[in-house]
Amino acid sequence: MAVSKEKKQETIAELKEMIGNSKAMVFADYRGLTAGQLSNLRGRLRPLNAKFTVAKNTLVLKALEQQGWPQPEEILQGPTAIGVLFGGLSQPLKTIRDFAREAEAFSVKGGMLGNSVLSAADVQTLGELPDVETLRAHTLGGLQAPMSSFVGVLDAALRGVLYVLDARAEQLGPAAG
Repeated sequence: MAVSKEKKQETIAELKEMIGNSKAMVFADYRGLTAGQLSNLRGRLRPLNAKFTVAKNTLVLKALEQQGWPQPEEILQGPTAIGVLFGGLSQPLKTIRDFAREAEAFSVKGGMLGNSVLSAADVQTLGELPDVETLRAHTLGGLQAPMSSFVGVLDAALRGVLYVLDARAEQLGPAAG
């Protein structure tokens, strides 16, 4: 049954809004997955501020064109599902990667970060990066390490002076104290 022109325009508008609000998108081949498996993936992504949907490639391309983004026609071949990431990237990408390991029929075709087209390998690499909080913690630790070491050196020097003074006081005996 053919989809009406109004329904297509409505779908394009929804996709355009999702694309405009997204930080990244992942395109995947979902052939061979059951509805239950797709529902499982959607459920895992929902709390991570991400959405997973299936749409016709031509409608996705039109929405990307209207948004002024590049059109990855080489990626959007055959049945394609779209993971739209609205918040952080690390955790949703790891969830998609883990799902791809569990469901052999599911494979990542590529993606988009902002308006840059990514290959499947780029999406994989992006999913392996630590999240922002971890990077901040590592950076803060790197900044604090020299200061902490410097304080340790100063503390050791003061401790050394105190040990020398204590030893000298013991040499002089109780009369000096």
